[in-house]
Order: sequence, then C-alpha cells, then structure tokens
Amino acid sequence: MKNVDKGFYARADAHIFLSNNQVTGVVKPGEVSASFMYSVARFNAWISARGFNSSAEMQQSKQKMIDYFVTEYRQMLDENIDDYINNFDSHMQAKDK
Repeated sequence: MKNVDKGFYARADAHIFLSNNQVTGVVKPGEVSASFMYSVARFNAWISARGFNSSAEMQQSKQKMIDYFVTEYRQMLDENIDDYINNFDSHMQAKDK
C-alpha cells in the first residue's frame, strides 16, 4: 500500500485481531468474513453520507462512490492474495484445520 498514514496497519491489524477472535468452533471463518465485509460496507456508506447535504445529492454520486470502493478493495485484495502466494509457507505455518 502506498500513501498510508502511520496508524494504517495498526488499525487494520486491530480489526483482523477482532475477526480472528470471533472464529470459533461454532462460528466459521466465512461467517466472520461476511460480517466483516458487511461492517466495512456499512461504515463506508456512513463515511460517504457525511460528505453530502441531502439524499438526492448522495444519489447523484452513488455509482462514483461504489466504483471508488470496489476499485480500492480489488487492489487491496489483489496485493494481499499475491502476498499469500509469495509467502504461503510462512503465512500458513499454523494453518487452521
């Protein structure tokens, strides 16, 4: 990631830590992932709404907002999947079963 502030990775790690702790014998990783993605989408909708004065104004920019977040997520996902491909053995040493 380029152009990130000093606390970027610490905040991301805090969210990942919370999600990892939610994975239990009853709650599966995919279920936690779905909740995590929903929370990010909800938070980003709220962040976006803060920049508008009306719902009509927000509606006009809806597609632009979606395109921005999808593009950013795709880039971050691509970078992280590449990281796992390139460092699979070290990242997966304590692989969950």
